[in-house]
Amino acid sequence: MAFEGMGERALDYDPCRYGTSKLLFRGPRRRLEGDYCAVLGGTETYGRFIEKPYPALIEGATGLRMVNLGYVNAGVDVFLNDAEVTEACQHARTTVVQVLGAHNMSNRYYAVHPRRNDRFLRASPLMKSLFREVDFTEFHFTRHMLSALQAISPDKFAVVVDELQMAWVARMKQLLTRLGSKTVLLWLADHAPEQAGTPPRLDHDPLLVNRAMVDEVRMRATVYLEMVISQDAMAHGVEGMVVSPFDQAAAVGVPGPAVHQEVARQLAPVLRGLMS
Repeated sequence: MAFEGMGERALDYDPCRYGTSKLLFRGPRRRLEGDYCAVLGGTETYGRFIEKPYPALIEGATGLRMVNLGYVNAGVDVFLNDAEVTEACQHARTTVVQVLGAHNMSNRYYAVHPRRNDRFLRASPLMKSLFREVDFTEFHFTRHMLSALQAISPDKFAVVVDELQMAWVARMKQLLTRLGSKTVLLWLADHAPEQAGTPPRLDHDPLLVNRAMVDEVRMRATVYLEMVISQDAMAHGVEGMVVSPFDQAAAVGVPGPAVHQEVARQLAPVLRGLMS
């Protein structure tokens, strides 16, 4: 593994807030005035373990002012429910919206933490009625909980998946409409969206999002960019990451610098066109 600086230095994300938001974003803090591009996304956009995530690479290559509003383990809820984020995007010339998974959202079956969307809070009466045999106090994270439900009863799990997918489409439409500015809907994964009807997988990010769902919301965006990471970029793995010994296991599942460089090369000309 080609980690850098393990035990020698920690990566300074220069965390910052905008306005009254309770969310801590990656810095440096930028002025939300004039011409800038806002970028909404999850762990990949935030650039965990990465010295220069793709928003910073695009800024360096093009001179466009990029405001990184990526948030680790984010779902749609964290952005939809934050007025400061919405306002920042409404004043931007362009906003990039990374496609996030459908599992990290509150819905009719369970509630998630309002900021740490990957944290499972509680099951609803509807969920407890559907899965009477399950003790939901054993779960702390959405993916773990869903994996357990799938193993217990694939048929009942499919009912929950249907709810998550319908909720995701509705909230993504709401988010893209609310942003107001020109928007780029960004699919960022090592695979293209799967066709509807494909058995749901919980090892494929963005979780539980298929082609039909993307097609239904992409019309609300100005541009849809389907970024399938190349095998060559994936082969670099963790090479060039800055990771402490404590975080080595977590870093293995996070896109490395080669992936960010590939994203920047494809996304930069799209943003130049929209902001010209």
